[in-house]
Amino acid sequence: MTNVGVTGHQYLPDEVLAHVTTSITAIVAAQPGLIVGYSSLAAGSDQLFARILLDAGGVLIAVIPCQGYEKTLSGENLTSYRQLLKRAHKTITLEYTTPSESAFMAANEEVIKASDLLIAVWDGLPASGFGGTADAVWLAWSCCKPVVNVWPKGVSR
Repeated sequence: MTNVGVTGHQYLPDEVLAHVTTSITAIVAAQPGLIVGYSSLAAGSDQLFARILLDAGGVLIAVIPCQGYEKTLSGENLTSYRQLLKRAHKTITLEYTTPSESAFMAANEEVIKASDLLIAVWDGLPASGFGGTADAVWLAWSCCKPVVNVWPKGVSR
């Protein structure tokens, strides 16, 4: 069994989506045995990873940062979140009462702690707020966790 976590940007440019999808699919397929994926089910990268994982027969663990997390999502992202949450094998909801950067970072910490490997969909730039993708990658590196960044070279957000 391999535990794989994800962190990544919520908004992916069109020229990134095919590369990221192919890369995540290949990483998931290369894992030996059962793959257990950890995701906060945020818009963009997290939801993409969760769909790929489930389509490959993996097990999804949803790490929800706080109560009221749904309020941070809308439209298709909210619909996808609800669908993925129903398909999750287990849901871990952290004890934060409202969405906040601290809650998002705590969710990143839980994902990283549980993972043998972290997939990052990261453009390499600093986080725009505490708990962003860059912060998660730096935390994983500081914990000596392997990180595979699937962002295509030369593309910016």
